[in-house]
Amino acid sequence: MDEIEKRISSFVQLGQFLSQFSRTEIAAKAAIAHNDIFFDGFKHQLKLAEEHNNWFTRENLLFACESWAKALTEENINTWISKEKLLSTSNQKVAIVMAGNIPLVGFHDFLAVLISGHSVIAKLSSNDKHLLPFLAKYLEYTNPDFKGKISFINEKLKGFDAVIATGSNNTARYFEYYFKDKPNIIRKNRNSVAILTGEESENDMESLSEDVFRYFGLGCRSVSKIFIPRDYNFDSFFKGMFQQQEIIQNAKYANNYDYNKAVYLMSEFDILENGFLMIKEDESYASPIASVFYEYYDNTDDLKIKLYEDRDQIQCIVAKDFLENEIPFGQTQHPNLWDYADGVNTLNFLSNI
Repeated sequence: MDEIEKRISSFVQLGQFLSQFSRTEIAAKAAIAHNDIFFDGFKHQLKLAEEHNNWFTRENLLFACESWAKALTEENINTWISKEKLLSTSNQKVAIVMAGNIPLVGFHDFLAVLISGHSVIAKLSSNDKHLLPFLAKYLEYTNPDFKGKISFINEKLKGFDAVIATGSNNTARYFEYYFKDKPNIIRKNRNSVAILTGEESENDMESLSEDVFRYFGLGCRSVSKIFIPRDYNFDSFFKGMFQQQEIIQNAKYANNYDYNKAVYLMSEFDILENGFLMIKEDESYASPIASVFYEYYDNTDDLKIKLYEDRDQIQCIVAKDFLENEIPFGQTQHPNLWDYADGVNTLNFLSNI
């Protein structure tokens, strides 16, 4: 087995390990490597992550585990890397500045750096600091070659050859200045949108509710804005959203809902709401928690032009038979390994540094 195959095998084993942690049950499976050392420990890390960050509910933590378990198959990884020429080994050290908005949000960059043969220096967000270091230890057990190639730091980054950094538009300006002398990928704020026609089925709208509410709408792949025709009737939209009504039971979400509703009412904005979600007409893409913006369109050609012009602000477009690269309703939080954030091919970048 060559070096690349060994790295692939390690991540496949990690996927099998994560498959034991699902929303339906957490149960050890026979023949999973190193379960005696890591299974109970990862259960504990999930508990710590939930206690540390109120946005990281058990449901969302396990959803993230499920998603990565499905992604980390030998077939998926081989399909992903097939178009790039990976190095058997590398002396390059790649720094990753990770966001912390959703569980394991930095894992794709972490995976890409290691599968490319480089070493990773990860600066974790304080909001998401429990899971990845533990999973890194699992990888080191499956492949001792990873030892010495993975480090997590809290202090200032140093001794790196390239960097991948994710943050807000404000922090991105700092990143662009600070990392200007190194090969880099700098990611900024992005949001996802849905294109509605009024012809959507009940199932479409219920599926869209997953795109809106998964991770409380905190992910860049979460739908924060809808585009609708002038004569759109919101009844079907709110009916589809209704199956997510239990979200208001989360205290942190409820506080944001109450606060943002108060702001809208005091500002005398026109809003529609159903007790756990507000919608407001607004040209912006980034809506506050517990709200979705909407904007009218008069014809689809003009809308396509607008979306193209605003492409640097948009992560995903949810639609049905509207655009070539659209995402089906309910699928924004199920990206393939080759669905890159901001449309920037991370693996190609890492293969050429």
